[in-house]
Amino acid sequence: MNLENIRKLVAGPDYDFLRENEHLNGRIMLLALGGSHAYGTNIETSDVDVRGVALDRRTDLLGLSHFEQAEDRKTDTTVYGFRKMASLLLACNPNTIEMLGCKPEHYLVLTEAGHLLRNNRKLFLSRRAANTFGGYASQQLRRLENYLARNAPAQSEREGYILKSMERTAADFSHKFSPMELGSVHLYTAPSSREGFEKEVFADINLSHYPARDLAGVLTDLSKAINSFDINHRNRKKDEVHLNKHAMHLIRLLLTCLDILEKEEIITCREADLPLLMGIRQGEYMQEDGSFRPEFFEILSDLEKRVEYAKENTSLPTESNQDRVEELVMEINEMAIRT
Repeated sequence: MNLENIRKLVAGPDYDFLRENEHLNGRIMLLALGGSHAYGTNIETSDVDVRGVALDRRTDLLGLSHFEQAEDRKTDTTVYGFRKMASLLLACNPNTIEMLGCKPEHYLVLTEAGHLLRNNRKLFLSRRAANTFGGYASQQLRRLENYLARNAPAQSEREGYILKSMERTAADFSHKFSPMELGSVHLYTAPSSREGFEKEVFADINLSHYPARDLAGVLTDLSKAINSFDINHRNRKKDEVHLNKHAMHLIRLLLTCLDILEKEEIITCREADLPLLMGIRQGEYMQEDGSFRPEFFEILSDLEKRVEYAKENTSLPTESNQDRVEELVMEINEMAIRT
């Protein structure tokens, strides 16, 4: 669907909630395309996703009412209240950061307040992007590894994918739980005596005087990593379509993250990367047995290394400048009170 038809669609009855909802009517400051249309990776059958921000009402800011977001699942539309949006932007949330880096023609509404927010988008950029975008990328990778494990011909190969997933989970422990010495949790595969297993994942855990509640969290996260590898039979062809899409988004997230860390820019529409991204989406990197070509994992590994290097060498601050962000938030809220 082209832009002209999308604009007509959003102006039509299916989107009347944008004009009827008391929190949205006359208060939307920014409304943009989301999803594949925003990324430039849309195909003929792609759905239209819409994302936006609305000025909070005077009662929301000074009174007792409260508004966070309005959602319409039928049209896949989400509009955040500005205060909620500001907190998500400070956290470098990918779904909201991307809204500030769309192509100009992809904005369906952009008021004076919307322009002010978009023009100050760099205020929200920080090193946190490496973790937030990396976290979203890890979710996509988990889905990919899940599928590959289900369809790997050998049990030992499946166990290798599970190990990788558990290692990625363990890499986040330092951010979630009490500090532990390097090497306290060692995961590896080894020959197994369990029936039906050639190899399985083992863990060596060496902790002393460690908070029991944090230890429970560590074990719960590792358990979730194992349990996510559902081996039930599923529609392989349908899986492959979704898997290629997950693989594409995994690479797209890392590329967007690199732009933020290296260039301090938010580039939502990945025009320069479309040959690579659409090649992944169309299955060019998937082999006949449903696994991925080594070239895909080489691209992934290179991007992960670049993100890790960029995280340590970026000129971005560790956290956004709260004082400058607060000044922007107050300026926009003053507009909201006058509206």
